[in-house]
Amino acid sequence: MYSHSNSIVLDGIIMTLYERRDLERFAHLLATSKSVVITCHLSPDGDALGSSLGLRWILTAMNRSARVYVVTPDEPTRNLAFLPGFKNILPYTRSVEYVDKLLDSADLLICLDFNELSRTDRLAVALRQTKACKLHIDHHLYPEDFADLLFSAPRKSSTCLVLYELIRDAGLKRFVSKNAANCLLCGMMTDTGNFSYNVSDPAIYSAIGDLVSLGADKERLNRLLFDTFSESNLRIQGYALANKMELFHDMHAALIVLSRDELNAFGYQKGDTEGLVNRPLAVPGILYSCYLREETDYIKVSMRSLGDLPVNELCTDFFGGGGHLNAAGGEYRGSMDDCIKQFKDILAPTKQKYIDGNRLLSDILNQKL
Repeated sequence: MYSHSNSIVLDGIIMTLYERRDLERFAHLLATSKSVVITCHLSPDGDALGSSLGLRWILTAMNRSARVYVVTPDEPTRNLAFLPGFKNILPYTRSVEYVDKLLDSADLLICLDFNELSRTDRLAVALRQTKACKLHIDHHLYPEDFADLLFSAPRKSSTCLVLYELIRDAGLKRFVSKNAANCLLCGMMTDTGNFSYNVSDPAIYSAIGDLVSLGADKERLNRLLFDTFSESNLRIQGYALANKMELFHDMHAALIVLSRDELNAFGYQKGDTEGLVNRPLAVPGILYSCYLREETDYIKVSMRSLGDLPVNELCTDFFGGGGHLNAAGGEYRGSMDDCIKQFKDILAPTKQKYIDGNRLLSDILNQKL
């Protein structure tokens, strides 16, 4: 156990105290910094981009003299291009020297939605070397000790929720514009599957109400996030479900595998298989799902589950990753055949360890509330 920025870490879970002096320092940093870089994890999702862009809107509203930049480790997926401020994002892979100079001159670095600097890939070296004050806001387990001020709440469903509550509790709610509210609500929606999991905390519903009252358009976000698809998205997901979904009924598991050749055949772009890993969970009797996507030099592993089946532990133990109880991921350095074998080898142990004798999962299998 260690203490950091008035936070207590126990078994990887941080109980952030949110003491008044921490909130005051947080507000002071936002109000007085002149050059701010906001960044997030590799392959940023709705929570990463929503928190990054949302905070940028808040910062520019409360500190008009500040220069505020959103930097992503790589190119963000185009299916989130509707977010206000998206066009101003600086992907590190496209602007290495320029971003390095920004970090050299920044007085505040804000890291959002990742627990380790390694989650930012090649950007990590520059982030670690910058002399800027480092503010870290996140909701993942086991945060790395690199920041000057840390706010981490792994029991919260999204970084956007953690960030909004910080803004509210620091007395800065008046700076949450319509654009900021839409960005923050986007992250809350995507990290909960449109409020279908990790939503037992009543605080999230209070936050939703606040953001809607501040101008967030939940209906529009729902349409753009969950009911709008490119042609390639529909075709590749249809192909995957019809031809590549394997169900292991006795083990209550599902597997979808897409090779690089298959992805290329459909003109795959980032985001085209977003949500694919969730689809098999609609099949009665399936409790967890795994999607393997072949990248250039590794296999991307994504997992989702129902109930209290901890796919974050599976991804940590077998695929060098991690995440949340019902939504996690990792990477496999090896052939696709070996990765598939790795997954199949853990089916029986997973059933024995997590499913057999589990009353909650038994109720789900029996379709009971």
